[in-house]
Amino acid sequence: MKNKIKEPKDENNNLLETEAYRLIHLKGEGVPKVICYGNNNKFNILVFQLLGKSLEDLFNVCGRKFSIKTSCILGVQMVQRLKYVHEKCHIHRDIKPDNFTMGINADENKVYVIDFGLAKKFKSQTKNTHIPFKTGKNMTGTARYCSINTHEGFEQSRRDDLESIGYVVMYFIRGVLPWQGLKCRKDEDHYEIIHQKKKSTSVTELCKGYPGKFSK
Repeated sequence: MKNKIKEPKDENNNLLETEAYRLIHLKGEGVPKVICYGNNNKFNILVFQLLGKSLEDLFNVCGRKFSIKTSCILGVQMVQRLKYVHEKCHIHRDIKPDNFTMGINADENKVYVIDFGLAKKFKSQTKNTHIPFKTGKNMTGTARYCSINTHEGFEQSRRDDLESIGYVVMYFIRGVLPWQGLKCRKDEDHYEIIHQKKKSTSVTELCKGYPGKFSK
């Protein structure tokens, strides 16, 4: 069983090819296996193993709230997946519930990480050097879950993926994050409003009412 994704064939459009190469490089526990990549006259086509529902889909099925136990079990697996990706010298840069899925059949309790379209190497494997720190970067990722440093235009690294996991876990437990559904005027930047609300919400406030381990 397999999933198939296709995109219009275009010399300037090679997102699926990039995705295929990253999946092949990152192959391992909790990363979907590539079955084949190619193209015909109209489309680029990527085929990979069939997976189950995304965590966002399951969250909706469960009434948009997971128990603390479920959130912890998922959170541990998501961190394990990121640890593996980071060991392969990549950062994901778009951590969100939609980009984690459950497996099927014998792997129905295993979390998979998907969608490496925004992933990036943070370190050269040959030279063992980290990418330089930069400012003034455009925001990459999903505003609801991205780190505060990402909002502020800093070059992303491993810590930003991990901060995003923290937001995802609290989203599962709380059902909603404080910066969701904020209203803004036409002349206001919605991303900046999210940034300021996120920045002004302390970790203690975000985790209030839940076990202290979450804020730690």
